Amino acid sequence: MALTLCDVGPRDGLQNEPDALEPAVRAELINKLAAAGLPRIEAVSFVRDDRIPQMAGAEEVVAEIERRDGVEYAGLVLNEQGFERLRATGLDRANVTLGATDTFNRRNGNASLVEAKARVERILAEADRPTTATISVAFGCPFEGEVDPGGVAELASRFDGAEVVLADTIGVAVPRQVRELIARTRSAGFHGHNTRNTGYANALAALEAGAEVLDASIGGLGGCPYAPRASGNVATEDLVYLLEREGIPTGVDLDALIGISVWLEGIFGRKLEGQVYRAGAWP
Repeated sequence: MALTLCDVGPRDGLQNEPDALEPAVRAELINKLAAAGLPRIEAVSFVRDDRIPQMAGAEEVVAEIERRDGVEYAGLVLNEQGFERLRATGLDRANVTLGATDTFNRRNGNASLVEAKARVERILAEADRPTTATISVAFGCPFEGEVDPGGVAELASRFDGAEVVLADTIGVAVPRQVRELIARTRSAGFHGHNTRNTGYANALAALEAGAEVLDASIGGLGGCPYAPRASGNVATEDLVYLLEREGIPTGVDLDALIGISVWLEGIFGRKLEGQVYRAGAWP
């Protein structure tokens, strides 16, 4: 099985923290994750500083990254302006995101669903590097409730040529739903939150259905500023422990991940959501 683990901690993890870390500290986190063997890292988000101040200074962060061979560095964008900023930094991959519902797009990207689809299609048409199209709230929306799988499938079909990732942004999905929707859309990846303690089971279900990309966040940091109570990304170290014990090699150094979470715990001065960094690897 070909598997790419993408750590979204520097972006999705930190954007939900009450305090913003300095660009130098965010770059240090990225460098530590790269040294641990993560094949892909979502480093920054190119959004307006006044909307998400935790992501301010994206260009400064990128400038301080110590690039490693074999590591793909990605950035998230919502619109053409964000994509132009990303292109200027030379990051390897663009993650273009939109929501599966109209209300979520209006809250998160100040656009209707129709407008958001058109934005993504324009960016993908112009893209000069690998791209991911992440469909947020693909399994449930905090504003509109249940999401029609048929609508998600139609949306995913529009982004031919891009790597499509389905996101359980508020952590409501269960394995059956993930397995069915990944198979139906033939999506390459899954972005899960463990808000209701189903994130790890959902990640395995996504792999069973054919996904080859799994997002996770170091220490279980994260959530979505525009999705109430959307806490708890799947923790990278917990997912690596699970996959390795299931016989699915990741190529990631679990002990190094544990060390990074301990370091972050010291920075934030609180216990993180992840479990493995506190329990330790085994045996």
